[in-house]
Amino acid sequence: MADDDMKGPGFDPIADEYKTYEDYLDNQITATDMFYLEDVELARHLVELGIRGNGEVIRRDEFEQRKEAAEQARQARLNKKPKKLASQGKNVEEFPLLQALKDREEAVRNGKLTTIIFIRDVNSKKQEVSGYIDFGYRLKTENMEPYFDRKKRLMPRPTDLSFYNWETQTSTSNPTPNFQEYLAR
Repeated sequence: MADDDMKGPGFDPIADEYKTYEDYLDNQITATDMFYLEDVELARHLVELGIRGNGEVIRRDEFEQRKEAAEQARQARLNKKPKKLASQGKNVEEFPLLQALKDREEAVRNGKLTTIIFIRDVNSKKQEVSGYIDFGYRLKTENMEPYFDRKKRLMPRPTDLSFYNWETQTSTSNPTPNFQEYLAR
């Protein structure tokens, strides 16, 4: 792929940098881990469980979704076809957040509007997490239909603009194609 193809809309650093989930896990393993564990499969398993590694680790299914989304984004850039709105035909009037996102989706997809979503909620491990989500980046890298169908909850992730796990005190911040962090000194 050319550099322009890789860093355009839908660019996901994790999905684009690692060919397989195992490569992603291997990047989290240190030389010290291998010295003591002496087994790469065990080290990978510990990283996958969140016991070792750098912060919170994405699950295999999320990694596969992101790889697929990155490939779809790459194909869409090549085909230049207009993408169907994820919220199209969904009745979300009783859900204010989803209604607000539905109202903004087309403008965000067309680049006429940018939206940052702040969410503070409890994750599947019963840990309070919060974060700022770049809605445009999520639209490009993930299938948003399950959220509008209310089959999946919109939650902050360590790969979003910012993420904080209140129990583990894990904090991350990341740039997206739409936003970058700015630290005034």
